[in-house]
Formats: sequence, structure tokens, C-alpha cells
Amino acid sequence: MSLLWFVLGQLAEIESMGSSKKIITKEEWEKKLNDVKIRKEDMNKLVMNFLVTEGYVDAAEKFRKESGTEPDIDLATITDRMAVKKAVQCGNVEDAIEKVNDLNPEILDTNPQLFFHLQQQRLIELIRNGKVAEALEFAQEELAPRGEENQSFLEELERTVSLLAFEDVNNCPVAELLDISQRLKTASEVNAAILTSQSHEKEILLRMLVDTYYIVCRYALEVQHILECSLMMTGKQIPSSQVC
Repeated sequence: MSLLWFVLGQLAEIESMGSSKKIITKEEWEKKLNDVKIRKEDMNKLVMNFLVTEGYVDAAEKFRKESGTEPDIDLATITDRMAVKKAVQCGNVEDAIEKVNDLNPEILDTNPQLFFHLQQQRLIELIRNGKVAEALEFAQEELAPRGEENQSFLEELERTVSLLAFEDVNNCPVAELLDISQRLKTASEVNAAILTSQSHEKEILLRMLVDTYYIVCRYALEVQHILECSLMMTGKQIPSSQVC
């Protein structure tokens, strides 16, 4: 059984358990987890996909040699993608846009939301650097027309421009826009778009599914432990609808 189908099956089973009245004991729950068998080849593939997605070129190359797991892409292409991601993380958005267009002009042409977010990040960087006049001009010429076509874009633009209304931007209601996390969010969005353009949708989906399954299992075990302690004196069993 492939890892992808296993994860899909487990997620479906967990969802069905949540609406069921069936009783499951601690022993049954632990046995179900212990019975999970994942092939080493699938785990190696998952590790390689993670290294490729996150851009760890050296680690991916070393893992390839040690495990014999071949990546689905030329590892050399990772460097260009990481250069884009790093440019956004450093606030060099214009450079990032140029690099994206060099890789594949269709990425931004076919993804208006991504392009808007990159332009929004450019505006944020102008405001961060105190270039008020330039920021207003950029917002009016580059972002306002897109806001007229899309209500959500307009709302994001208004929220960003509101930074200019506060003397202390670090303590205003929209201060998080100037936080490093905003850059990371935009960089992650660009990274995902480039991966998608390189036909890595399945790798992104697989990683999301595995992350979700891992979180669900951890949460279920923690809840089970709490319930077990609270019901220990009564000798009651834990309903599956309470575990998941």
C-alpha cells in the first residue's frame, strides 16, 4: 500500500470514527497505531520530497547517495527556487519577481493573487523604509487598479496603506504586516507556486496530508491520556467519538 493511500484511508477512518458511537479501548487504539506499516521506500521518498520542497540541496544530495532515493527533479533547479525565496525573505521583492519571471513568466501571469501579494510586499517594504511618497505612488499606480477588480485585494490594500496613518507602526493594529512572519508567508506562497509550476503538486499534497495525520494522531493521544486519567477511577472506556 502506498503512503499516500494509507494516509487518505487513515484520515477517512478518523473522520468516520468522530461521528460514530462505537467504543474503543486504550489497548485497541494503541494496537491500531502499532499495526501501521509504512514501507521504508515510502518513508525515504517522503524525506526526499521534504528536502526538495524546503530547498535543502546538500542534504538531498547526501540522502540520495546514502538511501538510493532519486529525487523527481534535477537538484540544480532547487538553487534558483531558493534564490527567489531568499530574496522575498530579505525584502528584495523586485529582485524576487525578476527571478520568478526568469524561471517561468507564466507563474505570475496565471496567478493574480500571488502577484498581488508580491506587490503588496513591495509596498510594505517601502513603508518599512520610510519612503512614504514612493509608497503612496506605488499603491495608487500598481495596487489600486487591482483592488478595483477584486474586493479582497482592495481590503488588503487598505489594510496595508493604513500603516501610514500611525506614527508608531510597531504598536498599531496592523503591525504584524511589518513582522518577519509576513515576509515568510509571502516567500512560502512563491515557493509553492514555483513547485506547482514544476509539476510537484503531488509532493505538496502528500506533505500536507502527512502533516495533518501526524497532528491528528498526536492530538488524539493527548486527549486520550487526559480522558484516561479522569476516568481511571470509574473503570469506564473511552468512546471513539471523544478520542478523535
